[in-house]
Amino acid sequence: MSQVKANDTVKVHYTGKLKANGQVFDTSTEREPLEAQLGQGSLIPGFEKGLVDMKVNEKKTIEIPKEEAYGEIMEDLFHKIPLDQLPQEVKPEVGMGLVSKNPDGTERQLRVAQVEEDHIIVDANHPLAGQDLVFELEVVEIH
Repeated sequence: MSQVKANDTVKVHYTGKLKANGQVFDTSTEREPLEAQLGQGSLIPGFEKGLVDMKVNEKKTIEIPKEEAYGEIMEDLFHKIPLDQLPQEVKPEVGMGLVSKNPDGTERQLRVAQVEEDHIIVDANHPLAGQDLVFELEVVEIH
């Protein structure tokens, strides 16, 4: 029986949880399995490492330290934005998601971290930065 190896394309069902409190942040159980090719940078390093050597229909639980997931929270990704630079219809609240357009036209996801009288502080870190993660994996297909 074949095992997952570098550069394979796999289909995998997963459930991702925060190690700190067990809260589920994402799962594929109610939809199609995730399909990805290893070695392409589309998966976090710890997830990809966890898949290597698994067989079809094998299940396992892996722990991924933040260094092999979304990294540490970086202070330089917090930015102060004057309220007069926001669209008038936006009423910022802590935790609210915002989208910023980069000069090259790509979009960046932001989260409102703080609301002050004349400005807000936005956080451009990945929402799971600074978190150790736990994933339950099940390989469905290797090709």
